Amino acid sequence: MTLDNTLVIIPALNEAATIPQVIQALQTQGLNHIRVVDNGSIDGTAQVAAQAGAEVVQEPIKGYGQACWTGLQAMPTAIEWILFCDADGSDDLGQLPEFLAQRQSYDLILGNRRGTAAGRKQLSPVQNFGNWLSGSLIALGWGHRFQDLGPLRLIRKTALDQIGMRDRNFGWTVEMQARAVECGLRICELPVNYLPRQGGTSKISGTLGGSIQAGTIILSTLTQLYWHNLWRGGATPNPEKHQPGLLFLSAFLLVAGTIYTLPHGAFSEPTSVIHFWIGSAIMGVGFILAWMLRSVPGIWFWGVAIATRLLLLTMYPGNDIWRYLWEGYVQLQGFSPYDFSPMADVLKPLRTEWWDQINHPYASAIYPPVTQFGFKTLARIGLWVPLFKAAFAAADLAVCWLLSRRFGHRATLLYAWNPLVLYSFAGGGHYDSWFVLPLVMAWLWFDRPGAAADTLPPFTYLGSAFFVGISIAVKWISLPVLAFVVWHALRRGRIATALGSGILGLGPVVLAAVPFCSPTSCPLVKFGSSFVVTGRCSELIPYIVEQLWEPSRWANWLYAFPLALVVVWLLLRAHTFHKFTEWYLIFLMVISPIIHFWYLSWLMPFLVFSRNLGIRLISLSAYVYFTLLYMSAQEDYSWILPEAQRHILWWPFVLGIAWSSAKITWPKLGLTPKLNRT
Repeated sequence: MTLDNTLVIIPALNEAATIPQVIQALQTQGLNHIRVVDNGSIDGTAQVAAQAGAEVVQEPIKGYGQACWTGLQAMPTAIEWILFCDADGSDDLGQLPEFLAQRQSYDLILGNRRGTAAGRKQLSPVQNFGNWLSGSLIALGWGHRFQDLGPLRLIRKTALDQIGMRDRNFGWTVEMQARAVECGLRICELPVNYLPRQGGTSKISGTLGGSIQAGTIILSTLTQLYWHNLWRGGATPNPEKHQPGLLFLSAFLLVAGTIYTLPHGAFSEPTSVIHFWIGSAIMGVGFILAWMLRSVPGIWFWGVAIATRLLLLTMYPGNDIWRYLWEGYVQLQGFSPYDFSPMADVLKPLRTEWWDQINHPYASAIYPPVTQFGFKTLARIGLWVPLFKAAFAAADLAVCWLLSRRFGHRATLLYAWNPLVLYSFAGGGHYDSWFVLPLVMAWLWFDRPGAAADTLPPFTYLGSAFFVGISIAVKWISLPVLAFVVWHALRRGRIATALGSGILGLGPVVLAAVPFCSPTSCPLVKFGSSFVVTGRCSELIPYIVEQLWEPSRWANWLYAFPLALVVVWLLLRAHTFHKFTEWYLIFLMVISPIIHFWYLSWLMPFLVFSRNLGIRLISLSAYVYFTLLYMSAQEDYSWILPEAQRHILWWPFVLGIAWSSAKITWPKLGLTPKLNRT
């Protein structure tokens, strides 16, 4: 069997120690057309390759795909087959006869390292996972299951021409395989051994950065290929056929990403933040895949929702939780957290072993009275972080239950499987789920299916106002929502109902405030607190204004005016609880000078109904907020998000909001794009 029609291409970067043995092994198999593409080596790789009998081509532009592409240029006319292999000696070239024997039956013959015990053993966990994930995504997108993205591969030249390779980096292999399916090529995977690297340093699996870079490129390549395939009108997967696989993959990634993040919640080292980002990215991919599900069985919905939250209860929490424990504890000792900061001399005898982890110990309490009652109740049971986190997760799961009863499991995935929600409550241990739960109850009570706005009975207003009142007493942010309920009644001439709604809405705050107030003092609202006056870190509009007018940096009160105007505008325009609250919170996020990661969780229940693209995107882009923790781990305590990261955080939100709004507005104007008519 002649091999003069076969060209071997070997991309090489600093492989002088191994390339001679690889070339010799190929020559032993009867392969004489061997082309080594030197991708910028500084160890003499080109010289030793030439001495071993290979043709050497120089390609200074770095990139695996770039090197492969260069190797394909100016081929001899007699070449009909191209063999790709690595230069590090890890490919078992003794198995080449098995490859060559398949040439009559196939167009693309791939080495499957996961098909042998020796191969699986040599692959790192990251490589195994990456190959499995890539194969699964190709199966979902193209309907063909690949086991590996191995470097050892033999392809017919005419088939390669048909594919029309475009990638110039680590996406080369995945592009070849996905496009081979699109082009209808005959494909074969053969189990192959995978040997330990014989020398040099791995460019991918050997470093964390290399693995992240390669994984990102591969996933982005698959995304581009999928949309190009749709644009070309190529074969697309049968949605119903692949739903079980998509459901499993989405659930698996969410749980796997959760498990990956668990050891990295303390953020004490920069690497812990990086690992947290990796785990969160895995969860993010699972969350995005969930958007494509057509239905979700209840056992899957609740299984993932509960499992991820239970796992995250074991994660090291955010530092807010130590203040929660402290404020509950000092109440049990007869002190008001509104009157004494954690540093107060009178509280010195009460300091615990975790006292030094309390954030902002110079400031007294800022949380509303019902929240303080909740902290006190939990502290009476025990000063245990998992207990407090479980209480927040329980309220979070109650939100999942309410939303799923109204909108179904599939729609509620946008909340229940949302990585931002999962971390905020069960992982980070922020109490905001206590605020979200009564707000959702008020929404679902007010916006009843089939009920006309002009015929709502009084109990609808009163019940919704009461739930909003509880939300206000947990977090002041809900106060404008109570104004909506009262105004909605007033606009319809229901003065008594409006008055009753106002009383019921303010009742929880007033009653809960009694233990903390006296006839002469009620220190519940800290207008002089640094949190209120100058606190900032990752805001949008106030940051832009600050660049134009620096004195605004020290006057957070300025932004109460535009927010008040927004509230008035919404009161005049909004007719449903959902519309008013969602848009009030959207404007609050971009106008407020004080924004933290978990504040964005307030928006997420309303996403279930609106499916707003901007809110979906910020569920993912918000993770750039943890740059602040990365900076702190490097002893940069400025706590101001850099400008580049600020753009990454906010612009997906703003542009997504604009896109979703346009999709609603255009049909009314008769300007709906063709894309939206399909």
